[in-house]
Amino acid sequence: MADVVSAVAALKRTPFHDIHVALGAKIVPFAGYEMPDQYPSGITAEHNAVRTNCGLFDVSHMGEFLVTGPQAVDFVNYVTTNNVAALAVGQVHYSGILNDRGTFEDDCLVYRAADHLMMVVNASNKDKDFAHISQHLAKFDATLEDISDRIALLALQGPKAQAILQPLCPDINLDAIKYYHFEQGKVAGKGPMVVSRTGYTGEDGFELYFDVADAAHIWNALMATGQVVPTGLGCRDSLRLEMGMALYGNDIDDTVTPLEANLQWLVKLKKGEFVGKPALEAQKAAGIPRKLVGFTIADRAFPRHGYPVFVNGAPSGEVRSGTSSPSCGVAIGTAYVPTDHATPGNTLEVDIRGKRFTGTIVELPFYKNATHR
Repeated sequence: MADVVSAVAALKRTPFHDIHVALGAKIVPFAGYEMPDQYPSGITAEHNAVRTNCGLFDVSHMGEFLVTGPQAVDFVNYVTTNNVAALAVGQVHYSGILNDRGTFEDDCLVYRAADHLMMVVNASNKDKDFAHISQHLAKFDATLEDISDRIALLALQGPKAQAILQPLCPDINLDAIKYYHFEQGKVAGKGPMVVSRTGYTGEDGFELYFDVADAAHIWNALMATGQVVPTGLGCRDSLRLEMGMALYGNDIDDTVTPLEANLQWLVKLKKGEFVGKPALEAQKAAGIPRKLVGFTIADRAFPRHGYPVFVNGAPSGEVRSGTSSPSCGVAIGTAYVPTDHATPGNTLEVDIRGKRFTGTIVELPFYKNATHR
């Protein structure tokens, strides 16, 4: 019993925790934090609000690393897969952090500002990521700092996000911010902060990185518009899965390479040396044994993470992500299948509580009508 109590006590809280509790959120342990899974309206209502209107997510559990120094770009380029040198100031990209086996330690975002870079990593991997990339720091004239505890992070997501946010930041022209770009300025009189046209839902929207001291002020300013629905982890997962966006620990992990996960587009083999490059080159030359695919199940079914998957009667791992899609009206999921079987129209089977259901491989994303630019 004491161990359970100490484990609960060890969970961290974001600067919005008291707000979530006051709103009646269902609080669950996630990545070492107490996080809102859903609010009283429920996951489906929150999901639909993001697709049609606008939702507000607390994602302050994410980790942020600040990289400075003359060789900051070279350092981040070496410890990630995408080409940091090709980023313009004010631009963001998605990337991978690999180990020497070429498999994922994590996925991340990289932000390029005029005098620094910021890496945004998954909360559950933050300490591991920091230790992993720090071991390469001595090769570069750069400084690495974990600033996660100083940063509050809100994601305002949905087709009406720009119209809602613009009056709160009159000095920033939101319409001029392209997808995967950012500006720095004041929001609701606080800042300057990073205003980034990014997100994990497929819809248009912005992520705001700012001082934790301003957390309640920014949340309340956004909610005071009367046009924003508070949204939790539950719908964040269904929204991202409908878009075929990878989740670390499910679709990707340290047993999977980007080539297997259909994330070869974030690997720039020609950019120069980086951690994991030799392993990826070797796998590419030998042939990629499996591929991540999306599938749908026409029957009433719920393909949960971990359910066994079969291809032509033979075991093919497990469901990596799965849900009943609110937007598509069908059960959807992801799984790894042999590369020669990873073609839309081919079938697989999912064992759900002892009964096998037929799934059909489809092109991703599952949801085709998202509003992101």
